[in-house]
Amino acid sequence: MDVSQLQRKHRDHQTAMLREGFLEDQFNQLQKLQDESSPYFVMEVVTMFFGDSEKLLNSIALVLEQKPMDFKSVDSHVQFKGIYVGAARVKDVCSNFSNICEAQNQEG
Repeated sequence: MDVSQLQRKHRDHQTAMLREGFLEDQFNQLQKLQDESSPYFVMEVVTMFFGDSEKLLNSIALVLEQKPMDFKSVDSHVQFKGIYVGAARVKDVCSNFSNICEAQNQEG
């Protein structure tokens, strides 16, 4: 596969991710910040996002194990909504999770 075919395949995949709701326009905005002086900008930001996400998920898991559950503490760990890279479904899940915490719905 030559470079132009790979680029086309990448564009098609990204278009599908946008259409299916995995990504939103914020990701396109992030890509516009990448240029010749920082050719790996998007990759670096997304890699940082995943690293931070893993740490936050581990923190949430620890807080969820505490009895009785402290919903405010759980909600304070849902910081994904502030580390936003255009991952639409992640944002939606975090918003729903935050609503569950606000309602103190342990079953949710």
